[in-house]
Amino acid sequence: MPPVPVIAVVDDDPAIREAMDDLIISFGYECRLFASAEEFLESKQQAGIDCIVVDVKMPGLSGIELQSELNRRGDHPPMIFVTSYQDERTRNAALNGGALAFLGKPVNIVSLIGCLQSVLNAQS
Repeated sequence: MPPVPVIAVVDDDPAIREAMDDLIISFGYECRLFASAEEFLESKQQAGIDCIVVDVKMPGLSGIELQSELNRRGDHPPMIFVTSYQDERTRNAALNGGALAFLGKPVNIVSLIGCLQSVLNAQS
């Protein structure tokens, strides 16, 4: 039996993290929750993550800054950005940095799951 895909959710809003956790688990994936970019970067649980779903605007490091740091470090899982602030400059920064998608909040469940399935299918 293949391993269960692992999705990391990085968002400062506890309600969003919990909702994403419930959604991701309901589709049969494992979910790891992080309240900030810093928490993610300091975590020993980065190994085995197949995709990162990350908020753009958070206290401390933003999602874009997290992406930049991960790009600087080298190989990292694909990233899907979610945000309430859909300005073109931020969208372009995320996509130019290698993001697979830039989705608005509230997140369209079909779009998010479609993105996750595309990422995971490409990896298998």
